[in-house]
Amino acid sequence: MNRKQRTNYPNLPLFQKTWKILLFLLLLSSPMTAQNSTAVQKKANNRTATPNVTRMDPTNWFADMQDPTLQLMVYGKDIKFADVTTDYPNVKIDSLVRLDSPNYLLVYLNLKGAKPGEITLTFANKNGKKTTKKFQLKAREMAGTERKGFDISDVLYMLMPDRFANGNPKNDVIKGMEDQLCDRNEPSLRHGGDLEGLRQHLDYFTDLGITALWFTPVLENDRPADNGKHSTYHGYATTDYYRVDPRFGTNEEYKALVDECHKKGLKVVMDMIFNHCGDYHPWAKGTRIDENGKTIKDYPSKDWFNSPNYGLQTSYKLTPVLDPYASKVDMAETVDGWFVSSMPDLNQRNPHVIKYLIQNSIWWIETVGIDGIRMDTYPYADRQAMAEWMKVLDKEYPNFNTVGETWVTEPAYTAAWQKDSKLSDVNSYLKTVMDFSFYDKINLAKHEETDAWWKGLNRIYNSLCYDYLYENPSSVMAFIENHDTDRFLENGKDTLALKQALALLLTINRIPQLYYGTEVLMNGTKEVTDGNVRCDFPGGFAGDKHNAFTAEGRTKAENAMFNWLSKLLKWRRNNMVITKGKQIQFIPYKGVYVIARQWNDQTILTILNGTSQAVTLPLDRYAEVIGNHQEAKDVISGRKVKLGSELQLKARDTKVIELSM
Repeated sequence: MNRKQRTNYPNLPLFQKTWKILLFLLLLSSPMTAQNSTAVQKKANNRTATPNVTRMDPTNWFADMQDPTLQLMVYGKDIKFADVTTDYPNVKIDSLVRLDSPNYLLVYLNLKGAKPGEITLTFANKNGKKTTKKFQLKAREMAGTERKGFDISDVLYMLMPDRFANGNPKNDVIKGMEDQLCDRNEPSLRHGGDLEGLRQHLDYFTDLGITALWFTPVLENDRPADNGKHSTYHGYATTDYYRVDPRFGTNEEYKALVDECHKKGLKVVMDMIFNHCGDYHPWAKGTRIDENGKTIKDYPSKDWFNSPNYGLQTSYKLTPVLDPYASKVDMAETVDGWFVSSMPDLNQRNPHVIKYLIQNSIWWIETVGIDGIRMDTYPYADRQAMAEWMKVLDKEYPNFNTVGETWVTEPAYTAAWQKDSKLSDVNSYLKTVMDFSFYDKINLAKHEETDAWWKGLNRIYNSLCYDYLYENPSSVMAFIENHDTDRFLENGKDTLALKQALALLLTINRIPQLYYGTEVLMNGTKEVTDGNVRCDFPGGFAGDKHNAFTAEGRTKAENAMFNWLSKLLKWRRNNMVITKGKQIQFIPYKGVYVIARQWNDQTILTILNGTSQAVTLPLDRYAEVIGNHQEAKDVISGRKVKLGSELQLKARDTKVIELSM
């Protein structure tokens, strides 16, 4: 039969044409029909199958919490349709929340009056088929009021575990994980640093003189490296909120590390992210066949994420959150847009989402004993939900502390996020905010001559004069650099500017944060990649020819910087003038910036020459803080400093002096 004959349907009788058309349509639709039928039957069968529980979050909980309610997120094939019972004394099931996905079930328990022990939960289907799961209710190690967070008496040392030290090469690559790459030659791949590497170098931190460690996130980040060049070594794409990344170690090793830190007088601050998770988290990665036979994302519920399937990119502009004139589109881009395509934006307005996250932070406090939380991308998340989180933590742990990343360089913006701020109509309950204004101004000042008005160290003066906006300036965290910025030294080695910045950072009315390696002159910029400001600490990895962990391994210049900073840090520790003293600042005069701290009859002066010229500074201008003192002691050198009518300062000179009693 030729082509003409095959397509010449008009010559056929009408019933033949009709029959062929109907047959064609039947054949066309039969696969879908069969698939739908199979899907419906399968769904019905699963409702009567033995309930299958593959996971529960959290993995355990604690008795005698102020809030006795607990959300259990149960994972399992078609677990949504199960009923749940328990006969454990004083444990009640308040409600079952059956989400959109058939593979998730939320069990809300009331544990008021329940004693520590092993709770048995029974999951049953409509035909009486059952399965049981054990759940540990543990005793708390201490009351929430006994947990003490970080404060102005501390100095936080921020580091990236992957880039600090490799204590266990066996966990560099873990069989079965998505990312099988570990290559120190690639700045954006994993390098192999881990918790064991940190544990082996705890004495380095105490020798330096810091009091608290802040690690970038240690939770599981399991996703493939993009193009074999970019990975989530940084930790900000969580795929399991209850598991330490195996490339870093285990939950038990994390707990042991924190315990050892405490024995050495070091606090530990845990980095968390509530704004987003990683796209390989089960919530985002999983798929299922819907009732129409279509493969869809197996989100726990349709509103678990904002802008599903990367429907909106964030603008990274945080001002709309507090802007009284903000448009809806600007607000949506800020809080509902994804940070990047690999980080789905969690919807904290969903009460089940924020409950999950709140519980997770409590679980890590109770399980590991962390001394603080640093919350990443704080204003990107829902404002009311984050306030609720902080309110819960503040009630349960009134002496604990959390610092939120609030990246806007205007003090008024930052101040509005602090607990009890009169600048905001929403109380954040967030005690500590990050002083991006100080960071911004000091990094501009280092390149400038301090003039009579605006430039150089005037920028710091003009920033600190807005401290009246803060409810508690002493609970603001200041820094000169971190993992998201160029290093302070950039690509140079200007130790004069660095000393001025550090002297200010460690003596003003702030909680100071240092960035790893600055004490040994590590530098770098983000011009090519963020990885260049997150280089490996020298000596932390096998084969390193340069070891900056020891005085013998450091260069002369590195030792000079390390020793200078170490003296300042150890002097600052337990120094009541710094932690409780009144602050008085003087407008830069002749290019010299002076800040005084006073407590009882003690006075400390930080004196910075913000010019590249030697300066003779008349001291009568500072009579209100110098008084009748004729001499002082240089904190770093220990030498006496004469306080006559004037003080000689070298170019870019830095002095921290104590007035004699």
